[in-house]
Amino acid sequence: MAGSVDEQPIENEGQGRDVVLSARDVTVAFGSKVVLDRLNLDIYRGEILGFVGASGTGKSVLMRTVLRLLPRRSGTIKILGQDFDELNEPQRNALDMRLGVLFQQGALFSSLTVKENIQVPMREYLDLPHSLMDELAHLKIRMVGLAADAADKYPSELSGGMIKRAALARALALDPELVFLDEPTSGLDPIGAAEFDELIANLRDSLGLTVYMVTHDLDSLFSVCDRIAVLGKKRVMVEGTIDDMLAYDDPWVQAYFRGKRARSIVPQDNGARHDNGSGGK
Repeated sequence: MAGSVDEQPIENEGQGRDVVLSARDVTVAFGSKVVLDRLNLDIYRGEILGFVGASGTGKSVLMRTVLRLLPRRSGTIKILGQDFDELNEPQRNALDMRLGVLFQQGALFSSLTVKENIQVPMREYLDLPHSLMDELAHLKIRMVGLAADAADKYPSELSGGMIKRAALARALALDPELVFLDEPTSGLDPIGAAEFDELIANLRDSLGLTVYMVTHDLDSLFSVCDRIAVLGKKRVMVEGTIDDMLAYDDPWVQAYFRGKRARSIVPQDNGARHDNGSGGK
């Protein structure tokens, strides 16, 4: 059932499902400008959640707040049942190791090879022999569908799609349980974006990941996301399935999910979801 701005997700919603990320009454502001106001959101284990909203509404702000890259004015955030504010430094490091992040445009270190980029989290958190880190880096490279020779290439030698995959390999370096993806298919051509979506779905199924995906890509939302949350009016305005989005009576939501760009995905005569044999779990 869809939640709305006046009916935010509550503690017992999704009862029986394991909540891996819980945001409660989260407020984030920059000076006098409030970007997020008492926002609530739950993400459940094993799902791919698509997080959408108009440009400038604060999608990336929320993700960065969850990751403690931005401070919040108030509210609580629990990840994998733990509140960072209540943990000591070793406990925070242990929790960080259970998270993976793919930032916009990949954010690879330009002076490091793909292999060395993937090894950055390993060097930060683990004490491993160099040979073992090389072996693990090559494993992650194969896991994301890159050729073995990509290991010794620098970001400037990679295509846009290869950069995304290399950044994903780095996000998976420590075998995380929860992965954050910020606009993962941005800048990719339709074929490359579809292949990346398929990779995300396959990794979720094979590794048991939970995925928090900030995206504008309608194809991603329709093909691989189990649930969608829409940010608007500084809160989660509605959350639920594609069918919930299509039924939600809000001008922006309707324009987004029934607009011109959606017409090739959603039949406009009845609003039924197009069944392409993927997603819709």
